[in-house]
Amino acid sequence: MPMTAVGAAGWEIWGGDVAIMIGMDEVFGLFPTPFLRAPGTLNARLVGGLVKHFSALATTANKASDKLSHTEILQPGDSELFVEAATLITPKIVDMGALIFGERLGWSIKEMWVNVLDSGGTQSMHNHANSFVSGVVYLTPSHPDSQTVFFKSPGGTDFVFKNEHASITPTPFNGDRWISPPPGPGDLVLFPSYLMHAVPPNQGERRITMSFNAIPGGLNSWGYGVKFSS
Repeated sequence: MPMTAVGAAGWEIWGGDVAIMIGMDEVFGLFPTPFLRAPGTLNARLVGGLVKHFSALATTANKASDKLSHTEILQPGDSELFVEAATLITPKIVDMGALIFGERLGWSIKEMWVNVLDSGGTQSMHNHANSFVSGVVYLTPSHPDSQTVFFKSPGGTDFVFKNEHASITPTPFNGDRWISPPPGPGDLVLFPSYLMHAVPPNQGERRITMSFNAIPGGLNSWGYGVKFSS
């Protein structure tokens, strides 16, 4: 199937099959970055409970935007709502971990928090330290221009010279950003924690999400083991 491209407020979104057919030739995207989307992971009752309980607790101001606030960094066991959410999310993390490490390892969510983004607020580009898989559960609708944007890691694989002007055709191989699919309440996305991401200025109503970081119990490299605990 051919690639598709959709523009949104100047942010680029790219998708398509791993093998792109060009006549009889094939173009393969080598070493792709996994991104897992699981629509409807949390049901409406649980989503409503999270919004009601944690919206008032998001009192920590964001350093870069005065219209973005967060709850404290919490453990899954700090709330029955988090426990229920973690129970539904963890099997998806195991699936994601198998893509990254080639084995269905035991995983645990080490921290969770809720973000409240009011109209006009933005989340600056960042990634998540001290974890392997990070995720977002969308608890309210998002304006189409305020969907999470992911960025190509800087340096290392680009040519020194770039070809950028209004007439080029962006592709997965020359683009440097990707907009995640339109989310609905209860939808989950998972991605490697090193992946840079941001939220453009919120053009809609209050946008509430729940974020988390996860780690495996350990990794084994030919007998040399590294253990992790949360």
